[in-house]
Amino acid sequence: MKTKTEIEYVLLEKSKILWIYILTALFLVVNFYLVVNKNFYWLFLLPLVLVILYYYIVSLDKIILLITFLTPFAINVKIFDMGLAVSLPTEPLMFGVLLIFLAKILFEHQYDRKIAVHPISYLIYLSLFWMFITSLTSQLPIVSIKHLLSRLWFVVPFYFVAALMFKDKKNIHRFLWLYMIALSFIIFYTLSVHSTYGFDENAGHWVMSPFYNDHTAYGAAIAIFYPVIIMYIFYPRFVLWKRMISVFLFVVYTVAIFFSYSRAAWISVIVAFIVFILVMLKIKFRWFLLGLTVFLGIFFGFQQQILNRLERNKQDSSANFVEHIRSITNISSDASNLERINRWQSAIRLYQERPFVGWGPGTYQFVYAPFQRANEKTVISTNLGDKGNAHSEYLGPLSEEGLPGMLLVIFLVGLIIYTGLMVYRKGNIEVKFLSLAATLGLVTYYTHGLLNDFLNTDKLSVPVWGFTALIVALNVYHLNTEKDKKTVIEK
Repeated sequence: MKTKTEIEYVLLEKSKILWIYILTALFLVVNFYLVVNKNFYWLFLLPLVLVILYYYIVSLDKIILLITFLTPFAINVKIFDMGLAVSLPTEPLMFGVLLIFLAKILFEHQYDRKIAVHPISYLIYLSLFWMFITSLTSQLPIVSIKHLLSRLWFVVPFYFVAALMFKDKKNIHRFLWLYMIALSFIIFYTLSVHSTYGFDENAGHWVMSPFYNDHTAYGAAIAIFYPVIIMYIFYPRFVLWKRMISVFLFVVYTVAIFFSYSRAAWISVIVAFIVFILVMLKIKFRWFLLGLTVFLGIFFGFQQQILNRLERNKQDSSANFVEHIRSITNISSDASNLERINRWQSAIRLYQERPFVGWGPGTYQFVYAPFQRANEKTVISTNLGDKGNAHSEYLGPLSEEGLPGMLLVIFLVGLIIYTGLMVYRKGNIEVKFLSLAATLGLVTYYTHGLLNDFLNTDKLSVPVWGFTALIVALNVYHLNTEKDKKTVIEK
């Protein structure tokens, strides 16, 4: 015979089930009423919203992984009345992570000191602080504050939060695979649309829309994960079916990067391969920096002679692979190349006008028009400030945040690459694979950053800051620990 306590427990459980049925029925009745009489469908999303809010409170890492998977599918929506553009659904989700993170820091006063005091973290603090200072002195303060806020909701979730969740190596693999799988769906979509145009080079510039704005951002996203896919093909103790999936993705990504017709993406993969060879040859990082310095010295020392030589190249971009490669150095007639030079020259003139604090983060496209020269403008130039930024991750900050802004970017890039190679040198076999893949992936983007600027978008900010967090997490949590020495690898 059941005791009184047991009877009360059974009645309580039955009452809970009854309330679930009542609330579900009420929800369906209200929904059908709104759909039939008001043509209002959005209430059906309420359960999904409640689930997401639940995970914001109990498991923020799942929200990060959800955003990672959704990023390739996100669509940029312009809100004309407010003068901004938002990537949906990812940026609102990132903003939610930012708020939760700040609330936890404010009320709990806790964050892992190992991440907080890492040299890369310090440089990120300095970069954000200088961005704040230059927002106060900005030509367009509202634009700069919006730009700073968007940088925060990229950096906080995918560096400061991701670094903590990467303490569990399973989350590292989940992060990488979720983005790669999601991006592969976009690749299949893009290739299918592109095939209807006979893989035409001109069509290749826009067939990835609405998911990516153009072929350069699309190519950059593919390139950054290219070393990761190759890494997984040779990953130690990987079961055969996972290795076969990696080979399949390698073929898919190779075809995709070829038909992206993004010359910057092709160059970035080649540079990453050269860095890989240097690492395999065990060339010291200081020798690499010395070689880079000598190369830049020779370029600027013989700049005029080099430019005169390049001006003889009349090959425009083409569907022919060889001709398309040759067009990379065409600075006499290729409109894309000439427009980049126009933007770079404008950025330098902006810097010369305000060398220390610049014109303000995010303001380039609104202020550069008067700094163009008639003889440098091209058929795709504009005075309306509606066709993008400085096309450089280095000259953009130079014009918007002055010389300190550009130096902070250069120092951060150098420190991240140095840390990645140091972790590779000191880590066990699993850490070596992960750190080298992440470092080479970032090398593709930093190379791409010489020609384009995509860190103001979620499409590239998620992998760039995520890879940075991955390197820091390997450095802090997984380098030379007893657990790592055992090399326990998930199969």
